[in-house]
Amino acid sequence: MMPAHPYRFGIINEQMTTRADWIEQAQRAEALGFSTFLIRDHFVPDFFGVQFAPVAALMAAAAATTTLRIGTLVFDNDFRHPVVLAKEAATLDLLSDGRLELGIGAGWLRSEYAGAGLEYDSAGVRIDRLEESLQILKGLFGEGPVQFSGCHFQIEGLEGYPKPVQQPGPPILLGAGKPRMLKLAGKVADIVGIMTSSVATGVVVEDVSDRMWAAVERQVALVREGAGNRFPEIELSTVATIIIDDDRPAATERLIAKRRWSGVRPEQVWSMPAIFIGSIDQIADDMHLRREKLGFSYYVIDSASVDRAAPVVAQMAGT
Repeated sequence: MMPAHPYRFGIINEQMTTRADWIEQAQRAEALGFSTFLIRDHFVPDFFGVQFAPVAALMAAAAATTTLRIGTLVFDNDFRHPVVLAKEAATLDLLSDGRLELGIGAGWLRSEYAGAGLEYDSAGVRIDRLEESLQILKGLFGEGPVQFSGCHFQIEGLEGYPKPVQQPGPPILLGAGKPRMLKLAGKVADIVGIMTSSVATGVVVEDVSDRMWAAVERQVALVREGAGNRFPEIELSTVATIIIDDDRPAATERLIAKRRWSGVRPEQVWSMPAIFIGSIDQIADDMHLRREKLGFSYYVIDSASVDRAAPVVAQMAGT
């Protein structure tokens, strides 16, 4: 049995309105015991709605709180040169007293590349570029000048400033769903966000089979393959749906209808690693099973579900 990480809960904020509302949401997340306050990185509304710029928004949230960690889910590697991102991330970490979690990915949303006039390279090229960026980021967070010669980036004796409070650097989260990214995440990330929907085609593709236990178990196995002996150190995360309802069958049928899942039985939904439905005690039992069997301990929910999930966070966080 692998060592258990304590449970943590994050909020992915998708409600962008005013400064006052943003600050109130961050302070409420802290008061309710959430560990992290997260933001996406997109130019276009598309699937998730309009977005603030991550660095400025996260700094505002950090300045209004004291213990709440801030992070990205995730920075698009193609939007910033790694030298620029390293400086921004290190400054965020310094000015938040070491509360940054640096989520980064290869980029995937085809429509925003087109809208911004950016070349949408093949997944392989984007992942190659991400691998180089990760090496540069880690180098710039540490001591000494960075010398790097790759296919996409050339760094000539540059020293990063400022240095992040957290050393050897802020925890790095990689979101991953397909084999190459899962193995890379296992190799280099501190936190791996398992994706249960596919973005490989440049749009979100919802296939209910990807949510099933066996599919997610295969994803975790690929992370383990990439990680080798360091697998127990990795924190496994996923974006979760949490529905507290003592009438579990009825609540499940409503979710199936809402998601338009055809041919899916309630028992199958109850075994989906990212879905939790039932009483608080039932949800706690399900979380314990997923942590024991798969290793998940860090769950992210959308900002519209904060009140609904708060009782679970109050009972489970830190245990």
